[in-house]
Amino acid sequence: MIGNALSKKDEKTHKNAPLIGIDIGGTGIKGGIVDLKKGKLIGDRFRVPTPQPATPEAVADVVAEIVAELSKRPDAPAADSPVGVTFPGIIQHGVVHSAANVDKSWLETDIDRKFTERLGRPVEVINDADAAGLAEARYGAGEGVDGTVLVITLGTGIGSAFIFNGQLVPNAELGHLEVDGHDAETKASAVARERDGLSWDEYGVLLNRYLQHVEFLFSPELFIVGGGISKRSDEYFPHLDLRTKIVTAKLKNDAGIVGAALEVALHHKLAK
Repeated sequence: MIGNALSKKDEKTHKNAPLIGIDIGGTGIKGGIVDLKKGKLIGDRFRVPTPQPATPEAVADVVAEIVAELSKRPDAPAADSPVGVTFPGIIQHGVVHSAANVDKSWLETDIDRKFTERLGRPVEVINDADAAGLAEARYGAGEGVDGTVLVITLGTGIGSAFIFNGQLVPNAELGHLEVDGHDAETKASAVARERDGLSWDEYGVLLNRYLQHVEFLFSPELFIVGGGISKRSDEYFPHLDLRTKIVTAKLKNDAGIVGAALEVALHHKLAK
């Protein structure tokens, strides 16, 4: 009887305890300790440039370096606690199935196993846009919104997360929809704007064409725009003509880290 009471108390103590989240990007890999009650980082992020070439072995080493650094901090979680990691590609059952903007050697890699073996602790990997969507649905602009919420991240490509009634529908690759005969992200991503030397007005027109197409297909209740370019939303939002309400992400550049930690917490039943 006493043992059961203690185990329940111990279980309650571990619910929403801080966990480490890692966000793998094309230019940088960053991590932090996440307060899962508030959806915020405890202390500063730690960032290391993405190795070039970004092979599985090289990236695993950097992830291990970041976890080791964060584990030295006073607020670090237990040494055997699971770690959540994002990756810019389709992840199904822990295996990488797309590598549009990363090294092709990742294809068909069991990324969960590779990182788990490298770190010596449980690791769960989630698509980077899905992580941002999870974080925004739980703690950010999508909190409490019923129906379909689409989180669109504008960066090297276009990432997307499909949230329905607060639940993630994983691996919705809406950046690769064909719009006007082109893969959407080749025309409407943040990198495409810079590459093609587009003014904000010109970019707003292209982004609007893309979002109108997505709106027609899914009739969402809300669009949430993330990625570094979301900081400049006042430059292109005025050129959008949508039925759907559109807002910028609240968690900004921390969304991936927070979402990665939340995903691993949910998987291991460490979050409510």
